[in-house]
Amino acid sequence: MKLIEIDPKKLRDNPENPRRTTAGPEADAILLANVQAVGILQPPTARERDGEVVLIAGHRRRDVAIKAKLGSIHVLIREDGDDAVAGADGVRAFAENMVRAGMNPVDQWRAVEALVSEDWTPEAIATAMNMSVRRVNVLRHMTHILPAMLTQMARGDMPTEQQLRTIGLASAEEQASVWKSQKPKRNEHANWHMISHGLDKRRIFYTAAKFGEAEREAFNVVWLDDLFAPGGTESRFTTDVEAFAQAQMSWLENNLPAKGVLLAVDQWGSPTLPPRAQRSYRDKAGKDDTIGCYIDPRSFEVKQIIFQVPEPASRRTSSGTGTGEDYVAPKAVRPDLTQKGEAMVGDLRTEALHTAFAEAEIGDDALIGLLVLAFAGKNVSVRSGAHGNDVGSGERGSLAASITEGGVLTTDPATLRTAARGMLRQALSCRVGFSSSGTVARVAGIAVDADAYLPTTATEEFLGNLSKAAIERTATATSVLPRPTGKATRAAIVEQLKGRTFLHPLVRFDFTDEERRQAEADRAREAEMATLRRGGHAADDGAEDEEGIENPEHLLDGNEEEGPDAGVMPPPGEAGVPAAHTA
Repeated sequence: MKLIEIDPKKLRDNPENPRRTTAGPEADAILLANVQAVGILQPPTARERDGEVVLIAGHRRRDVAIKAKLGSIHVLIREDGDDAVAGADGVRAFAENMVRAGMNPVDQWRAVEALVSEDWTPEAIATAMNMSVRRVNVLRHMTHILPAMLTQMARGDMPTEQQLRTIGLASAEEQASVWKSQKPKRNEHANWHMISHGLDKRRIFYTAAKFGEAEREAFNVVWLDDLFAPGGTESRFTTDVEAFAQAQMSWLENNLPAKGVLLAVDQWGSPTLPPRAQRSYRDKAGKDDTIGCYIDPRSFEVKQIIFQVPEPASRRTSSGTGTGEDYVAPKAVRPDLTQKGEAMVGDLRTEALHTAFAEAEIGDDALIGLLVLAFAGKNVSVRSGAHGNDVGSGERGSLAASITEGGVLTTDPATLRTAARGMLRQALSCRVGFSSSGTVARVAGIAVDADAYLPTTATEEFLGNLSKAAIERTATATSVLPRPTGKATRAAIVEQLKGRTFLHPLVRFDFTDEERRQAEADRAREAEMATLRRGGHAADDGAEDEEGIENPEHLLDGNEEEGPDAGVMPPPGEAGVPAAHTA
């Protein structure tokens, strides 16, 4: 046996090659990407026959080496006398294609982390292994998994991707507590559903809060006492994750340090830096450093990282260095509506929606469609009898009882309509937080003309939540000349619209141009993801959605529903001008 170096184009096919069916373009692409990144790890095996080198095993490696334009590769040459039995070449060729095993996801994670420790980026790893960057991030997410759970997973007992994400977003203490009660017996599978379910409800302790009493009241954060906490320790906590996160973000927006900026986090909880920015690991920010602030989605604590952005192109060009091509971070633009304003809009819409359900004329067909929308809201939860009833389901149970008698559904139209209206009020909500139904509530509001039940927004209380740019646009739309200050402009708008009902487009149920554009972008992304899934690129482990998140709540397409009010968004440009009409 000897090792030679030879041009892959000179290697001849094995006439008795057991692999007659091609592996497929996807498998070949994976091998090609790997060879281009790290070369051929295991040399093909061959024999010299009649002055030619004939392959025993390694045809695909030979083919991708030619595609990768490699001038030469190493080949292991078998010689006479190497084999103890006849027909060994056939066994080798057969074994090359049969005796192999894929890596467990936990082993894949360890391999990925080893590459990351050697300064490989997720993008580089994905390119080398011909896997998606998302798949690499899914594997890296295992860093946050309890070691005992990783041991269980290494035995081949894997949770779904969504369950894995839920587990990884919980703290180590929470995971340990749930694992203690749900740990499987020896040689049994873990009940990952119950484990992830037990980690869904998060406790966020008071010690993680940066905000004060003003934010707590504004976002209705309710503190509870842990009666079993050790004495002398802070025992307050909340389970209202949405309210806590909003209060924490509100504080952070108003208390950014000098040279500080807000950073978004990706689906795995890591801060997202601006393009081409480089992270610095100094303890303190230097002269040219920027402080990135974000909220950790696992602990909800405010955290900071230091990074540098390349200097502006003009400065680099004038100094005679560089090419003048560089990233310049865009100036942050304040949203038109504050978080407190968004909560106010949600309350106004919900009250108007519920009033419309009680008083507006709604046809029977529309009622059926609205009920379907109601139960499609993201705030609606249905549990099996084994896990008990929904929280707050008593009123829904009373409504159901009102249309049944002796186990028979009533046929009285008036009773059915009353119960349907009541159920709609129970299910659909525009409020900010866990009770939000999402876009379906807006669609329902348009269907029943809930705008007619909205109060005027020409008030200092509402207008005070608008940004300066939004106030100026509102003044222009209502024929009010800008004043020296925002407060004076708001007062002029209130005076101009006195005695009339003014509905700002940010309050109305109709969708703004930006929301329509975002919905179209979401639809396009979902279509692309569906195409990828059909093409076999969807992540495994039973993931229910791409990107590890719940299905985007798009508006219903017109060809998916019947009737003129089937949730179709009007085209951009037909809405967005503030509405003012006589009450």
